[in-house]
Amino acid sequence: MIKKILVLTVVCVGLIAMAQDTVVIPPGGFDKPGLTPPIKVNLSGFSGEVNDVLNFDLFVMGFANVPADQAQFLITGSNNSNVQGVATDRFNKQVRLNKAYSGGSLRRQAHAFADDLALTLSGSKGIAQTKVAFKVDTGANSEIYISDFDAHNAQAVTHDNTIVAAPTWVPGQLALYYTSYRLGDPDIFHHDLGTGARAAFARYGCMSSSAAVSPNGSKVAFVSGKSGNPDVWVCNADGSGLKQMTRTVEDESSPCWSPDGNWICYASKQGGVRGLFKVPASGGAAQRIVTRGVSNPSEPDWSPDGKWIVFTSQMGGFEICVVPSEGGSATVLVSGEDPSWAPNSRTVIFAKRSGGSRRLSLLDVPTKQVKDAARISGSNSQPSWAK
Repeated sequence: MIKKILVLTVVCVGLIAMAQDTVVIPPGGFDKPGLTPPIKVNLSGFSGEVNDVLNFDLFVMGFANVPADQAQFLITGSNNSNVQGVATDRFNKQVRLNKAYSGGSLRRQAHAFADDLALTLSGSKGIAQTKVAFKVDTGANSEIYISDFDAHNAQAVTHDNTIVAAPTWVPGQLALYYTSYRLGDPDIFHHDLGTGARAAFARYGCMSSSAAVSPNGSKVAFVSGKSGNPDVWVCNADGSGLKQMTRTVEDESSPCWSPDGNWICYASKQGGVRGLFKVPASGGAAQRIVTRGVSNPSEPDWSPDGKWIVFTSQMGGFEICVVPSEGGSATVLVSGEDPSWAPNSRTVIFAKRSGGSRRLSLLDVPTKQVKDAARISGSNSQPSWAK
């Protein structure tokens, strides 16, 4: 278990008397993807791994480390025996944050400081102390891993020596669903990471995959060939109350939930055209979600704030795109696939192709800033961000 970070000093936060030439701090959300300038900061006094961690974390949360005379915020500190840092508004000289940390490694303390900076200076909740799950291919087989959000401290969850796929977190719990061929067919398993206990959740003698858990954890949507075609199904978290949600001759894939739990979004090819659709979680007619400007959308994920759906578009190559959740004009962000939103509704983890395999990368959607995560030996893909 990771030791809790102990705060030794208090946050010093004051109201900002903004100078006339002060950069306007964006709110926690965003209205136009890819068009928000980064918040300019200058880091000094940190060294080694702590300096690297702070630069990485802040970059993927929408900041840019620039020379001091160009920065809005001056972030000074040290990491001799523990991480200490102060953030000062360069324009009005006001201290916005003053903290020291202890407990855990210096890396953990740096992540905690980065999260506090993000919340204090941008209004967005930090994501540097969150977890992700993903698939690692090693030849013909694959395994599920979990790690820190930047893919450091990775641990193998499965040791099935077969094909596994599509990990997804249970909201608010240290537990996963994923697909494994361990028993022959592609079945969905539930895995309690705290106890190590796991059990087959959806095993019907056919393909079952792409589990997605409702925001309150009470329902699970997934794709199964139980009726002959890959359709979207929903059941209770204990496996009872199984209900078929779609009935088409086309393949359905990649269900995800709206944050209010009222809708299930998925990809389907209907009338010869692949698109995104949503169906009421209680059942009913499906509705197409317009993704104007791009084609062949798949792998949708609904942002936790409900405003956006990120997805993969295949237009020659694979592109990460975002569209308002009600549909409309889509924005192409970066080349890649398998996107998953962070809890802050602005950062996305995705897989990008590199040298014949895949690696995980992180994208700040408002600024389009991208950083590669650490790489585990093998091909890394299908990330899922814990929420």
